[in-house]
Amino acid sequence: MTDTQLEDDGPFLTTKEAARFLKLRPNTLEKMRVNGGGPIYRKHGRHVRYHIDDLNDWSNLRKKDSTADV
Repeated sequence: MTDTQLEDDGPFLTTKEAARFLKLRPNTLEKMRVNGGGPIYRKHGRHVRYHIDDLNDWSNLRKKDSTADV
């Protein structure tokens, strides 16, 4: 996904787009919504949307410098 696409589509991504951005499968994000532990999401009517900043924040919280990090 290019920066131009994000500008054109706005900062909100569908589950499929968010999964592609995070290099995950869409059903992984769906399971995280049910079980917790995933990125913050929003409901726009009946549609689930992820804000790009929330995806980056969630990813940044998972930074590790060693496999010994828990």
